Amino acid sequence: MSADRKISYSGSLIFNLGTFLLPALYSTLSKLWIAKLDSTQVVTTDVYTYIGVIAQVLNDGLPRSAWLIIGDKSTRTMSSRLGLSYTMIVVQIALGTLMTVIFVAASENLAAAFVPEQVRQNSLTYVRISSVEALSSAMETVVSSCTRALDYPDVPLLISSTKFVINIMLDLLIISRFHVGSFVPTVNTQALIRLACDMTSAISGLAYFTYIAVKLQRQSPSSEQSMKPGLTALKILARPSVYTFTESAIRNALYLWLVSRIILLGENYATAWGVFNTIRWGLVMVPVQALEASTLTFVGHNWGQWRARVGVQIRRPKASKADLLGPASFLISLMFGLT
Repeated sequence: MSADRKISYSGSLIFNLGTFLLPALYSTLSKLWIAKLDSTQVVTTDVYTYIGVIAQVLNDGLPRSAWLIIGDKSTRTMSSRLGLSYTMIVVQIALGTLMTVIFVAASENLAAAFVPEQVRQNSLTYVRISSVEALSSAMETVVSSCTRALDYPDVPLLISSTKFVINIMLDLLIISRFHVGSFVPTVNTQALIRLACDMTSAISGLAYFTYIAVKLQRQSPSSEQSMKPGLTALKILARPSVYTFTESAIRNALYLWLVSRIILLGENYATAWGVFNTIRWGLVMVPVQALEASTLTFVGHNWGQWRARVGVQIRRPKASKADLLGPASFLISLMFGLT
């Protein structure tokens, strides 16, 4: 029995739209709730976004190779793809944990770079709590990348749905205008809620991936040898990851330099920039991210088919004009919904 799963591009796109829409919707709602609590602290909550940008450099490394390596179902067995997924997840979680420790230790430096001076001293606790995002985003990104490459886009949707539902429920109960109890919530309360939701959703996604991986392993032919997590698998993943990691490091370093310059202009400018980012990621980028995730999955599958056709034993294969025109027409058909 084949363990490969069949999913259409349109089906993948629907799953991914839901996956990216829910966090964008929550980030917009949370801005409104924080503004009701204390409008001067809205700019503080943007630290969560900027920590996420730094963590994104890490997440643009190994997880980006999932499309090319794990998404290759033509030349790699399911056991091999699962072994590579295990390796990627273990390494990424370890790196996310290390980055969290560094962020907590350097919380004052982070606040100095990304929080206006007027509210900086009161933001250190928020920065330390938000630092755990490096770990939760590493877990979420690597599990999402692996499962999308394995044609399970419902796993990232589960992660986003879990985070969204728990966040909304706890925010309504604890920090909204109609919250339960007589205590006065603060931005640190919101940070703790987001931390709990991020970790809960990331762990639930990891648990769902484990369930799927066990099921796929049982469906694989008994003759297949499982590739356990190890240095060999890491080397396979690291080669293509160098390019995406380098590009992300340069791009995000320039972006964070721009942000730090804007923050130096004062609290009003920093707040306005944060609101603009919320609108950009909440409205404009959701369909773009969904299209990217779905397209990369199918490009990875087609890359594997081409490698199988030209011969995996060839170290430096050369593509003919027909090989190049084929994927181009495929991408055009995907864009217009013809496939």
